[in-house]
Amino acid sequence: MGHQADVRGGVVNARSSRGAGSRYGASPLHLLLVLASFALTGYAGIRLLQGDVLGIVLWFAGSALLHDLLLLPLYTAADRTLQTLARRRHARRGPHAGGEVHAADEPGQDGHGRGRVNYVRVPAFISLVLLLVWYPLVLGRVHHYTAYTGLDAGVFWGRWLLVTAALFVLSALCLAVRTLRPRRRRADAGTA
Repeated sequence: MGHQADVRGGVVNARSSRGAGSRYGASPLHLLLVLASFALTGYAGIRLLQGDVLGIVLWFAGSALLHDLLLLPLYTAADRTLQTLARRRHARRGPHAGGEVHAADEPGQDGHGRGRVNYVRVPAFISLVLLLVWYPLVLGRVHHYTAYTGLDAGVFWGRWLLVTAALFVLSALCLAVRTLRPRRRRADAGTA
């Protein structure tokens, strides 16, 4: 397998003549960061496997099966339901008069307001990942945690709910800014 130079209009592409750097496809800094992340992952794996190897392997296999067989279908169904509701809501509003472009009709949004679903997807995803990672604390399943940190184990449920509420409020504010900005531009254009 030889490496061919890319010639366009009689000019050799500089990237193709660089040799090994062009074979990787990214900058040397990117390669260094990838290698460092592999080294860190390898170190963490070695440290992790010094304990109960069978328990860790079973935990990884069980979590992969739990994700693929239960969680993936659940959040896929929830996401499709949100998309369907957004599509129906957009269809009920009907076509926009006067050729105006609304926030839901921006390029890449399929004209059905599906881009607005992301304002629910993102905070829900972050909240569920936080719950998945910290579920022993959030659900109060770790009783010896107080001895290590001095924090009561019962505070984490309320804190997770507070973080979740803050994520949704921040997302709603971003949606409001995105929705109001085109209206303001149209109003300014109408007065001018």
